[in-house]
Amino acid sequence: MSGKTMTERPTKRGIPEGLWVRCPQCKATVFKKEVAARLNCCPECDHHFYTSAQERIAQLLDESSFEAWDTDLRPVDPLEFVDRIPYHARLVDEQKKTNMPDAAVCGKGFIRGRPVVLGITDFAFMAGSMGSVVGEKLTRAIERATEMKLPLIFVSGSGGGARMQEGILSLMQMAKVSAALGRYAQAGGLYLAILTNPTMGGVAASWAFQGDITFAEPKAMIGFAGARTIKNTIRLELPEGFQTSEFLMKHGFVDRIVQRRDLRTEVARIIDYCEIR
Repeated sequence: MSGKTMTERPTKRGIPEGLWVRCPQCKATVFKKEVAARLNCCPECDHHFYTSAQERIAQLLDESSFEAWDTDLRPVDPLEFVDRIPYHARLVDEQKKTNMPDAAVCGKGFIRGRPVVLGITDFAFMAGSMGSVVGEKLTRAIERATEMKLPLIFVSGSGGGARMQEGILSLMQMAKVSAALGRYAQAGGLYLAILTNPTMGGVAASWAFQGDITFAEPKAMIGFAGARTIKNTIRLELPEGFQTSEFLMKHGFVDRIVQRRDLRTEVARIIDYCEIR
């Protein structure tokens, strides 16, 4: 006989944490590695999960081709703003959480051998909101793309719009980035805007909708004010699917809805077409 008594029960093997993730769209529980293999898309319904700036760089650009610019720029607290916690303390928390100095990553890279300037806003850092550093980094990226005569690609993941903790200093970034885009357009540059979930507020009201070509990921939430705010203001029932990329494409605000797996190919194709033209 074994050393176990009749009253002993076999130990249950626990399921390791972090192997599975629940899809917010179809509610399926899916294997996390399979989601990652599909570029953070659900294998059941193709829901596009949040993707970090670093993951997007790996998905879009040739391997090890990205050269980050202005990594030393860090936000400050010029207004000494305090809400639930002081802004300067919030910045420290966000930097520790994301390992990013602020919400934007900009630099130069290659897409299938084609040199491009790439800028990305990451929702993980204060909802991707645009403060002074984000606006400055995007503006510098535009100006360098103008000087280097390279295609410009901005990927928006900004659910926070302009950053309220920086007041007018944040709002002025909308005009600053837009002015730089105007100069870039006058110089004959090609600007591709890629809108992801979410793209809202001052970002949507400025550079996100100024692309020569505007792509959007499927079912992304895109707009200025939130649907609840609009409904409470105008007291009208909003159309079904309002502020989705599909609704905006139907009404002419988006040129094409592109699956994440096809985005790299479509961007390279647009660049080739415009260079031939």
